[in-house]
Amino acid sequence: MKILILNLTIVALCLTGCAATHYHERQSDRVTLYLKMPEARQVAFASSLDDFQLHSAERLENTSWKVTVTTNSEFSYFYFVDGAVYVPECRLYEKDDFGSQNCIYVPE
Repeated sequence: MKILILNLTIVALCLTGCAATHYHERQSDRVTLYLKMPEARQVAFASSLDDFQLHSAERLENTSWKVTVTTNSEFSYFYFVDGAVYVPECRLYEKDDFGSQNCIYVPE
């Protein structure tokens, strides 16, 4: 039942947040990820780099959010938007242990 609710929440967020865009910038050993989601009140980021601990994203200009991580390796991740898991459109995905999926970042 929890998985069903989680999946429905992800679908609802996608339908209400279709204006969301997601991209990243790499500088040396840092990666900054951006999520354009103006309707969000709170955004956190979780990745495999630290066993999916939540890290608050910084709000930019009332429309976008950013988070910076230090890494030179591949990692999987998702966002937690207004209390619900959010997986943006990504180039690469992996299935997680809960029947959903995570984005995968691969250094270029």
